[in-house]
Amino acid sequence: MKVVILAGGFGTRLSEYTKDTPKPMVNISGTPIIVHIMKHYVKHGFKDFYVALGYKGQEIKKYFKKRKFKWNVKLIDTGRNTMTGGRLLRLKKFLNKETFMMTYGDGVSNINLKRLADYHLRSKKIITLTAVRPPARFGAIKIKNNTVYSFREKSKLDEGWINGGFFVINPNFFKFLKNDKTYLEREPLEKLCSQKELSAFKHEGFWQCMDTKRDKENLELILKRKNYI
Repeated sequence: MKVVILAGGFGTRLSEYTKDTPKPMVNISGTPIIVHIMKHYVKHGFKDFYVALGYKGQEIKKYFKKRKFKWNVKLIDTGRNTMTGGRLLRLKKFLNKETFMMTYGDGVSNINLKRLADYHLRSKKIITLTAVRPPARFGAIKIKNNTVYSFREKSKLDEGWINGGFFVINPNFFKFLKNDKTYLEREPLEKLCSQKELSAFKHEGFWQCMDTKRDKENLELILKRKNYI
């Protein structure tokens, strides 16, 4: 499966680092977080990456132009102000009507991605998301029989499970994306929820996003203590 990484956001809550650098290029233990993410996918056999660029995308291009990796990376401009759903829609022509994986350029985990992909194929749903258990400040999802029946992004309530950002997506999902202004996490996923087409792969292991300076510092400590991947 191909892997889409959404890497075009402004990273405003991490402004200490993102004034001059796009969020996916912020270093964790000397390596950009996007490379940590890619290494995780490569470990599980996924080596074909499509990176959706936006804010300071030229910095990501410069980095990958100067280095060689044992995996394929295609860097695609998807607009500076395009929303998450719009960025994915702009990549439609590159995905060849095949099921693909997707994640954000700011979260790391030790999730078994091969098991996630296999689970999705067995579920026969349009999308499978990874459900994780982080702090209460994130959005909440409710699950019954491994099907998501309530999806609320950025809720302040701790309801046990949240969207961890590692997806497997059937190309039928593109019909739910309208234009550049579409937020993936709002109407598209909410509509799939109502149609019972959103499946959850529960992950109890390590997961950490990098929304704030504190998150970055936590990731630095985790990588010094052990190899989470």
